[in-house]
Amino acid sequence: MRAEIISEIGQNHNGDMKLAKDLIRASKDCGADVAKFQLYDSRALFPKENNPWYDYNCTTELSRARIDELANECAKLGIEFMASVFDVERVDWLEAVGVKRYKIASRSVRETALIERLVATGKPLIVSLGMWGEKEFPVIKSKAPVDFLYCISKYPTPFSDLKLSEVDFKKHAGFSDHSIGISGSLAAISLGARIIEKHFTLDKTLYGPDHSGSMTPDELKALSAYAAEISEAL
Repeated sequence: MRAEIISEIGQNHNGDMKLAKDLIRASKDCGADVAKFQLYDSRALFPKENNPWYDYNCTTELSRARIDELANECAKLGIEFMASVFDVERVDWLEAVGVKRYKIASRSVRETALIERLVATGKPLIVSLGMWGEKEFPVIKSKAPVDFLYCISKYPTPFSDLKLSEVDFKKHAGFSDHSIGISGSLAAISLGARIIEKHFTLDKTLYGPDHSGSMTPDELKALSAYAAEISEAL
């Protein structure tokens, strides 16, 4: 079975709903299984001081109505809608649109109240471990499946820091890839990763902190095709 590909749209919609929908459609057309966004209260999550992207962060905050619209667009196009959610209140928004599962971002892995609320939904969790820093995985007492993703929280991550040969992909379900291009993701798949999460953009030159390190439609097409070939070969 081909590794699952999560197209991390994140903030790359730049607060523009047309661009957000174009990103969903391109994710689907280029072979992604999931179109993923980020759901947060920007003023609570992002510092204002010493943050050159603060105004941008506020612009990319998604309202309840926009979440409904994006989830409907994903349903129409036949791609799973997913979001990293950063507070308890917004879990209810995602429950309302019927998400299948939840993503816990690296920065939220120690947010006890948030994790307890997500566990209470009874739905599967995907957890990035970029900011965990411990040898053992965090204990998340859930009756539903919990998949942990290997992750290096550097944007972008130099290839020399990936150290994928040291990762046990029988324990880690997959790789949240912040390196440039798709080589890191392909290496992870060849080592047994079942899930690949990677930022996605239509144009690396667009304004915003994540565009330059994101994969393009051509790269996503190649990742999807190579993932199928690698899985078949394995």
